[in-house]
Amino acid sequence: MPEVPALADEPTPVTVLDSSRVFHGKVWDIQSERFQYGDGEITREFMRHPGAVAVLAVDDEDRVLLIQQYRHPIRSREWELPAGLLDVDGESLLVAAQRELAEEVDLVAAHWSVLAEFAPSPGGSDEAITVYLATGVSDAHETFDREAEEAHIVTRWVPLDDAVQAVLDGRLRNAILQIAVLTAHAKQR
Repeated sequence: MPEVPALADEPTPVTVLDSSRVFHGKVWDIQSERFQYGDGEITREFMRHPGAVAVLAVDDEDRVLLIQQYRHPIRSREWELPAGLLDVDGESLLVAAQRELAEEVDLVAAHWSVLAEFAPSPGGSDEAITVYLATGVSDAHETFDREAEEAHIVTRWVPLDDAVQAVLDGRLRNAILQIAVLTAHAKQR
């Protein structure tokens, strides 16, 4: 019996025939590309995104740190993880995650590992998100001033099992949070 290849996404290079920015925004742009695929040409518009990192901080009591922040497109204060854009030139993913944890919730962590990597909307965006697991959490030596929506962040330490149940019950809808807590839960088993 032939060996079945491992289940994995398959990067597929294509020849891009034309590429142009059709909208330039404050955070992301909209790109239009015409490319060769199969026997023909296809044109697609998609959001160009700088990428992002998020942090699932876990304390010694197996609680995860959630933040509640207003998100205007959905008109909701949703629970999510400390997270942010890859918007500092030359900054590594890990340093960006450490910066976001400090900036959003004034915490540092002794231990860091990649928990999950995913593309939240691959049919319409090139956004890639890396979620880090941070343990050995303690207060940062400095605090940060927060502006706009971040000025009203609420934090809550929640037992991981409670966060998992809230996701399964449909009470927490943030996709990054869902992926992070379900992945952390699955890896504990």
